[in-house]
Amino acid sequence: MSTTDVLFTRTDPALGTFALRPLDPFADAELLHGWVTHPKAAFYLMQGASLPDVEREYMKIAAAEHHDAFIGLHDGRPAFLMERYDPSELELVGLYDARPGDVGMHFLVAPSDRPVHGFTLAVLTTVMAALFDDPATLRVVVEPDLHNTAVQALNAAVGFEPDGPVTKPEKEALLSFCTRARFQAATAAQGALA
Repeated sequence: MSTTDVLFTRTDPALGTFALRPLDPFADAELLHGWVTHPKAAFYLMQGASLPDVEREYMKIAAAEHHDAFIGLHDGRPAFLMERYDPSELELVGLYDARPGDVGMHFLVAPSDRPVHGFTLAVLTTVMAALFDDPATLRVVVEPDLHNTAVQALNAAVGFEPDGPVTKPEKEALLSFCTRARFQAATAAQGALA
């Protein structure tokens, strides 16, 4: 990967440099397969996916007009996945009143044998900072599984407010929103946006 591939960089005062680069569905498929099928990634809903399944899924995303995927780096090494989508076109169509400037997001932290305290929050802060780096993004929309209380707590820590449950074909989800102002207030309170 060259430095020109990096689309966004953020330095966390405690944990180092985080960056995002475009996902390559072929070159990254094996790495992603290990991440999305890991037991800790159960809420990503790809537990039984084969390597070709993962390749096909991310080729589909790469070709999609309203969906993008990125590999997140920590100090230059792949460490997380981020997906960005238009919720008025995918995932949440007809389930809420979409507004101009809404951006949907999914993220997944790579499994690790040596968890680092605060790492997942630093990843989510980086993802949100990258989304709001685009002036067209006015509000980030997420729909985590109702049972995924860990990610709901992380979402609250970066400024998300729950709106209520929504029924999707694959899950019962907690629709939540975060405006730029709420994100900035939440991260300023944590001193996270260095």
